[in-house]
Amino acid sequence: GKMAQDMTEKEILKMELDQLKKEVKNERQMISKTGKELKEYIESMAGEDPLLKGVPEDKNPFKEKGGCTIS
Repeated sequence: GKMAQDMTEKEILKMELDQLKKEVKNERQMISKTGKELKEYIESMAGEDPLLKGVPEDKNPFKEKGGCTIS
C-alpha cells in the first residue's frame, strides 16, 4: 500500500475506521481475569521457554558455523 505521508486525510481516516470496525468485534474481558490467566499460562510454560532456560548449542540454528579467515 501507500506510505502514510502519501495518503490524503480522507484515506487515513478510512483506514482508521476499517481498523476500528475489525477491533469492535473483539471479545473484551476484565484484565483482572485475563491477567491472572496469562500469568498462570506463562508460569506453566516457563520450563519450555528458551528465553528463560537458554538454547543448547547443538540445537541453536543461529550458531556461527565456523569462523572466517581474512588473508
